[in-house]
Amino acid sequence: MIGWREILLASALSAGPAAAQSEAALREHFEGKAVTLKIAMPGTENGVDVYPADARPLDYPRYADRLKDFGTAIRAGQPAMITKIRVKSKHVEFQLDGGGYGTMGDETSSDVPVGATPKTKREQNLEAELKRTTDPVRKRQIKEELDDLRKAREREDARNRAEVADAEEQKEANIRQRRLQGGSRFNLRYRDRLPDEALTPEGIEAALAEFVSFEPARPPDTFAPAEPGRPARGGPRKGMLLQEADEQLGDPVTTSERQEGKLKVITRIYSTSDGRVTAEFVEGVLFRYTMTSD
Repeated sequence: MIGWREILLASALSAGPAAAQSEAALREHFEGKAVTLKIAMPGTENGVDVYPADARPLDYPRYADRLKDFGTAIRAGQPAMITKIRVKSKHVEFQLDGGGYGTMGDETSSDVPVGATPKTKREQNLEAELKRTTDPVRKRQIKEELDDLRKAREREDARNRAEVADAEEQKEANIRQRRLQGGSRFNLRYRDRLPDEALTPEGIEAALAEFVSFEPARPPDTFAPAEPGRPARGGPRKGMLLQEADEQLGDPVTTSERQEGKLKVITRIYSTSDGRVTAEFVEGVLFRYTMTSD
C-alpha cells in the first residue's frame, strides 16, 4: 500500500522538473526583451506585488509606500529590459533592468560605526595614582588633570560623531542613487499554487497587461538638423545597431560594459547639439536610450 509520504514525494518529483522546464522556457521567451512600463516602479528588490487571481490585483497603499520609501527607479512610459525570470513555489519574479537594488551584495544600511575615544595611557595612570595617593593637594591636582583629559575625550567624541553623521548622510545619498539605477521587478503572486497559465508567456503578459506594455512604442526621431560641414544626423531609435548609432550620433564620449544576468549591456554616451544621449545596447542592438541637456 502506498502511503501519503510516497504520494507527496512523487508529486514533488514530478512538479520540480516541470517548473524548471517552464522557467527555462519563460527565460528564453522574455529575457533580453524591452517593454514599456505603464506605472512607476520602486527602486527596491521588493518591487511591485501583483495578485492576478484577486479582484484587486494591486495593493495601491503598499505600492505607494514603496515608491515613497525607495524612490522611482523606472518611470511610467519609460522602456526597460527584462533581465531575469524566476519561478518560485507561489510566485513568478519578472525582473527589470537588474531586478531592483537590495539583493545579496548590495549595501542597504547607511550606518557607520563609531567608537568612543579610548583613554590615554596618561589618564589610566592618573586614575591608578588617584586610588593610591593620600595627599589632599596631590589628589586635587590629579582630579583637575583628569577632568581636562576627560573633556578632551568628549570633544574628540563630538568631532567623531559629526564626521560619522556626514559619512552616513553621504552613504545614504549614494544608496538612494543606486536604488534609482538598480531597476525593479514585478512579483506575480498566487495564494495557493501557481496555475498552469502562470507558467506561459501568454499568462504572464495577461497578468501584467494593466501595468506593462509588451509592444513599446517607437519614440519619434527628433534631432538637430545637419550642421554645416558635417553629415546629417538622425535620432536614435530602439532596434538600431551599435555601428549605425555611431554613424548617426558620432563618436561616443564614454563607453562602459556591465552584466545583466547572462546578458552583456554596453552603455555609450554621445554628445549632440540637442544634449547628451545615453544609449544601452544588448548584442549590439539599441534597446533603451535617454536624452539630457548638457
